[in-house]
Amino acid sequence: MSITTAYAGMDLLRIATAGSVDDGKSTLIGRLLYDTKSIFEDQMEQIEGASRRLGEEGINLALLTDGLRAEREQKITIDVAYRYFATPRRKFIMADTPGHVQYTRNMVTGASTADLAVVLVDARKGVLTQSRRHAFIASLLGIPHLVVAVNKMDLVDWSEEVFRAIVADFTAFAGKLTVSDITFIPMSALLGDNVVTSSTRMPWFQGGPLLHHMESVAPGKRRNTIDFRFPVQSVVRPNQSFRGFAGTVASGSVRVGDEVLSLPSGVGSRVKSIETYDGSREGAEVGDAVVVTLEDEIDVSRGDMIVRRKNLPVVADRFEAYICWMNETPLEIGRAYALMHTSREVQAFVERIEYRVDVDTLHRDPASALAVNEIGRVEIVTAKPLCFDSYRVNSATGSFVLIDPATNVTVGAGMIRGEVNPLEQKARPRVSPNVRWDAWNIPREERESVQGHPAAVLWITGLSGAGKSTIARAVERRLFAEGYRTMLLDGDQLRHGLTAALGFSPADRAENVRRAGEVAKLFFEAGHVVLCTFVSPYARDRDAVRALFPEGRFAEVHVTASLDRLRARDVKGLYAREAAGETVGMSGVTSPYEVPTAAELVVDTGATSEEASVAAVLQLAVQLAPRVASGAQ
Repeated sequence: MSITTAYAGMDLLRIATAGSVDDGKSTLIGRLLYDTKSIFEDQMEQIEGASRRLGEEGINLALLTDGLRAEREQKITIDVAYRYFATPRRKFIMADTPGHVQYTRNMVTGASTADLAVVLVDARKGVLTQSRRHAFIASLLGIPHLVVAVNKMDLVDWSEEVFRAIVADFTAFAGKLTVSDITFIPMSALLGDNVVTSSTRMPWFQGGPLLHHMESVAPGKRRNTIDFRFPVQSVVRPNQSFRGFAGTVASGSVRVGDEVLSLPSGVGSRVKSIETYDGSREGAEVGDAVVVTLEDEIDVSRGDMIVRRKNLPVVADRFEAYICWMNETPLEIGRAYALMHTSREVQAFVERIEYRVDVDTLHRDPASALAVNEIGRVEIVTAKPLCFDSYRVNSATGSFVLIDPATNVTVGAGMIRGEVNPLEQKARPRVSPNVRWDAWNIPREERESVQGHPAAVLWITGLSGAGKSTIARAVERRLFAEGYRTMLLDGDQLRHGLTAALGFSPADRAENVRRAGEVAKLFFEAGHVVLCTFVSPYARDRDAVRALFPEGRFAEVHVTASLDRLRARDVKGLYAREAAGETVGMSGVTSPYEVPTAAELVVDTGATSEEASVAAVLQLAVQLAPRVASGAQ
């Protein structure tokens, strides 16, 4: 058997290395190549010469991947470098991705197809911002395996205590991620400890070297072998008697005789034949480039997708996605972009940015634009329907790129979360692409500096009769007496005007809360402490309002009491009317009320006096918006 034939039958593992600047990513890959004897003699001669020119005492293994002259001069990784090598057990493709924050987009590109991510941590520095950033991106991209390589252990005297502290720190952060398989390995890439062979200088670690782990993990978990998706790249018609559809099987498999549908038309047929360059086949699997012919003459063209009749993707012109912005010109809400998805190109625009992710803390910050290298959750509307799956289910049909039609530059890379919730879609009016966002004339920060206190929002939720309005009125009166700029938004008052036409269906309730949140946002930007009293029974709607405001400026207060106590109070007579059958859909009685699970404050008015309840909410308000002594009244 030839070497080529032996390699052809091996598994392939795709790996991405990431981490902060100078954590040793390029050195690690160089060490793997060097110790597995995967470097040709002419390459070694070039690296030895480059090391001498840079004044290195020995061979600088990082130069094997830092191929750009700027990288060698600055001793940092800028571009994504790919290196290929093999052991007797497996083939590998390693992507050396940049560590610097300004090259986050490059890291997303390099890691997008990886089966395993290696995040390096300098043992001297511990878990840094970029370590967290790259772990979050690995989680967002759905990479199934994560290795945290604690490098440069030689510079901390091979200390087990240092290693355990880093493991504890990273594990605490990783609890917020969706990566289930995390392995920690202490190593020295420079000296080769625990890279290809086990280290004798760290006998306290029994987990084995990195290469052993790379040869052991299961590859290909990201390849969806169940859901058949065949994006049509072109129609093949060499003569009048043959009409086929060329493309690559994006996921799943298909066989001659299978029932299929063409989307988005929904017209069905059966697979008549599967043709390749080498002749006809009975079946095709993920990754196969084939021509499919159908038994019926149906209208199929480039950009359509052939799928199984009983295994369908979502077909919609609106979806939610995470997007990494890759262009110096910020993402603009309402601007037309070209969206490339599988083999389909459509015009699209971002209707709204739900939030920007602070990848250091994983907090969700409100945003009206995304700058280069920023990641946000957005809602996208397309001119024609797309056929897609969630990225976590099927990365092939759950990913897309945005292109600036004026320059043909790729400006964004996206991962589809799923279709927009129908209730939210119905409740939320569409933003016209002709409407552009303008910054506030007087920024909130200027108003806050003049008035002497920051703006804040307290969202007070609870069932009817719990005491929301009573508490809010007393709190606002005391804040106002102290010189605060305040506004109380009461649900009943808004339903006499702004939301008068809305009922109490789930969709109308969602719209009621959405409008209230937008009004609260206006007063917040004017520098007020805003008190909002709404039943707001659904957690999804309350979370949507929370996402409108900066972290630390919004608090949810759950005012509660037993149902018996509420029925006894029945200030508005609603419980009596519900019992008599005069009303329906009473929250907490015949209609759902989703109790807050992470409210900043819970006030039980059945067990606490009104004075104590007011004091507790007042204290929270002052914590959110403390007075500044130097501010003007």
